[in-house]
Amino acid sequence: MTGLTLSSAELDPRRRRILFRCWHRGIREMDLILGQFAEAEIGTMDAETLDELERIMSEEDQDLIKWITGAAPVPDHLKTPLFERIAACRPDFSPVTVESLGRPE
Repeated sequence: MTGLTLSSAELDPRRRRILFRCWHRGIREMDLILGQFAEAEIGTMDAETLDELERIMSEEDQDLIKWITGAAPVPDHLKTPLFERIAACRPDFSPVTVESLGRPE
């Protein structure tokens, strides 16, 4: 299950390929971050923005997840409005604990 709700049938081949790659990253956290972001925005991205998204996607997943979650500083080459938009739509990856559910132990 990818979580994909957007039909890629109406997308051009490049956008379909990018959308697929966003949902099939290698680690599930990055699937969720990039997949949901791409699904929401890929239809309105111009060629230059698609180029930048592909450059971001070429980074290693382990590095991306650290930069997006704030576990490591974002390198200068990724301090862009697009990267900020991607990081802003990340899911909450906080561990689920009894305390976070508001239940006594």
